[in-house]
Amino acid sequence: MYNFFRPYLFKLDPEQAHALTLHALRISGEIPPLRWLIAQQFKAPSKPVHVFGLDFKNPVGLAAGYDKDAVSIKGLSTLGFGHVEIGTVTPKPQAGNPSPRIFRLLEDDAVINRMGFPSKGSEFVQMQLNPNLRVNWIERVTGFSPRKKQSVNRKWNTILGVNLGKNKDTPNEEAVFDYLALLQNFACLADYLTVNVSSPNTVGLRNLQGREALEKLLTQLHQQRLIEQINHKKRIPILVKLAPDLSESELDEAIEAILSARMDGVIVTNTTLGREGLRSPLKGETGGLSGGPLTVKSEAVLRQTLKRVNGDIPVVSAGGIMNPDDAKRRLGMGAALVQVYTGLIYRGPALVQEILKSL
Repeated sequence: MYNFFRPYLFKLDPEQAHALTLHALRISGEIPPLRWLIAQQFKAPSKPVHVFGLDFKNPVGLAAGYDKDAVSIKGLSTLGFGHVEIGTVTPKPQAGNPSPRIFRLLEDDAVINRMGFPSKGSEFVQMQLNPNLRVNWIERVTGFSPRKKQSVNRKWNTILGVNLGKNKDTPNEEAVFDYLALLQNFACLADYLTVNVSSPNTVGLRNLQGREALEKLLTQLHQQRLIEQINHKKRIPILVKLAPDLSESELDEAIEAILSARMDGVIVTNTTLGREGLRSPLKGETGGLSGGPLTVKSEAVLRQTLKRVNGDIPVVSAGGIMNPDDAKRRLGMGAALVQVYTGLIYRGPALVQEILKSL
């Protein structure tokens, strides 16, 4: 079915097409009979895995970036994902970078984006995840606000991750305060959290991947995490997402910082600034490159990361997973989970089902 719709979607501006599919998933997720029908269409074999102390129904997840503001989780959960990672969420709302900011490189099965963390902000996303936090008209008029329930009455059948990022106008020296605020806001709402210090589209963000800066940031997050775990009586796994453009020594140092700060896992990789071998006339656009051209680089980083962590923490593989063989190869290399995004754009939502049937 996706092969029928894809030519029409690809005639649209990439960001318009993204908004259209997100809206369709949101609507379908709100209609129980339609939600059931879609779930039956994309039903896949159960492949349970236990990672970060969590039970995933399968190892295939949606990478952060698709549903930035948690508006379509119920719809996305019908597509067979073992986990959905929303975000990147920032503390305050921000528009991100000017448009155009997404480009399809059809000749390369790739996408370049320079979104820059567009986000409706932490408060909006919290209310999406827990409607009990919304203020009704009586509360607005009277000023009286009864104690809100923080737990989530889930209407989605998947593990939920929240990808956290600092605001564009927050200097790196103060970035820890953004991440701490986000940790406190989502500790009770997410199954796991991801610290994003690797997007290439926020100026200076990748500098936080340096050993000293990263260890300082993550150590403070770990200390706050211990408090939140006591407050909410639940375990809160924290992952760190790294770039594919680090040198071998930089990657080793980043992993040392992650292990030292007692993080629970690492995601490799984010998008790349590299442009090697591209054929598309759009290859000169600035931003992060994802899709087929990232496959080899992402696998090389995965290989080094697995060697460096030596089984101490699980590794999630993302970047350049375009077909079932790519996913199967990453899992065979030792990745605990895989995440897809650009592969869905080119192959459609059936990719999840296809991967799981191949395992």
